[in-house]
Amino acid sequence: EEVSQLLWAAQGITAEWGGRTAPSAGALYPLEVYLAVGNVETLVPGIYKYRPGRHELAKVRDGDMREELARAALSQTWVKEGAIDIVITAVYERTTKKYDARGVRYVHMEAGHVAQNICLQATALNLGMVVVGAFYNDQVKKTLSLPESENPLYVIPVGKKG
Repeated sequence: EEVSQLLWAAQGITAEWGGRTAPSAGALYPLEVYLAVGNVETLVPGIYKYRPGRHELAKVRDGDMREELARAALSQTWVKEGAIDIVITAVYERTTKKYDARGVRYVHMEAGHVAQNICLQATALNLGMVVVGAFYNDQVKKTLSLPESENPLYVIPVGKKG
């Protein structure tokens, strides 16, 4: 339930026309959300992609990839120690096709809104979290099996406090 709530806070659908929990320039929604699961009672370890339209997870890859993701994040221990890592990625072209170079700025602003929603929701659920921006893009892409068009922007480890 906590993971479900965190993902909904990130990109959940809030309107019949497809509006989401975070604002998006032109309602173009360039962000994707992934979950690296390691220690969740009701989820098998693996990499999952969040599908907001159905509020569901689609498995991308089997196995606990938190340690590999931590290596990609300059060996930051909290990435491997969190129960999950939420990873926000961007498909810049969804926004730049309408807004040209300014679209990159809009994508980054949207990523900040999504990360803030995750952090606020984690706090409300009494979970610990930290935002990580220091990582090797190519290694994160490989670990998550990301499509070429997606670029990682944030890694957010989340877990129980204490």
